Amino acid sequence: MSGVSVLLLFSTLFTATLPPRLVSTEELAAWLKKGPVNIVDVRTDGFIYLKDHLPGAVYLNPESLRASDGGIPLQLLSARAYSELFSRLGLSFDRPVVIYSAGETRNIDATFVAWLLAGFGHPRVYLLNGGYFKWQLEQRPLAREYPRIHPVDFPLGTFRPERASLDEVRRAITDRSARLVDARPSDQYAGQAGAQMRRGHIPGAINHYWQDDLTQEGFGHVWKSLAELKAAYVKQGITPDRNIIVYCNSTTEASHVHFTLRNLLSYQRVRIYVGSWTEWAERADLPVEVGQRGRREAGK
Repeated sequence: MSGVSVLLLFSTLFTATLPPRLVSTEELAAWLKKGPVNIVDVRTDGFIYLKDHLPGAVYLNPESLRASDGGIPLQLLSARAYSELFSRLGLSFDRPVVIYSAGETRNIDATFVAWLLAGFGHPRVYLLNGGYFKWQLEQRPLAREYPRIHPVDFPLGTFRPERASLDEVRRAITDRSARLVDARPSDQYAGQAGAQMRRGHIPGAINHYWQDDLTQEGFGHVWKSLAELKAAYVKQGITPDRNIIVYCNSTTEASHVHFTLRNLLSYQRVRIYVGSWTEWAERADLPVEVGQRGRREAGK
């Protein structure tokens, strides 16, 4: 990519309102030479951030983004709480935000933060494809210094993340225009594993494990090509004409599938059931299915 092309690309980041997108390590390295970029490190262990991180990256522990609500664990915080947190991180609307995780098993933390920022209408949100692992593997610059971040006026506005309620999920079970997608591992979907009070899945849900959207590149993982992603989803009947509701155990895995469908494949109707299996499994009045083919065990 020429210097002129990079400059033109970078300038569009300040003029266009786009849904969250991927950015490659090569592109991010070029952006950092051309202008300011907010970078957020969401690796689970804060001590590995202390060891080193991408230059200028501010740390955000993903476990600070959820809490119990009405007794149900792992739910969203208030809009004000997120606004205050993003303000402390310096995530202004006038420059792009690039989020990265380790790049292997915890991509779900990066997609979750992207989903939250999109819920506030942040116009320029990016995920580093391959994350920290790919950046390090390519021997790109790393730092140990903490960035000097000043709080910004993060717009509170109207927080509208693309989410579905429990009642909407219940209706989707019998709605032929809807499609429920379970983003968890297949053993949890089948009812063979899981920490919740009941095991299994929501009746009629299709299992699409979030990690199936990634492919190994060298020693790390990146997203598959758009053609491969589209073919895999369509083969399962997860098509753009459906009203799609994704769930997992706690929103994070579902956010990865949401990112793929909504932002990479441009599906228009994709939402996340925030209560997810953690809420559903605890409700004895709600039916569950077990097995890969979905054998009903209502009320169990």
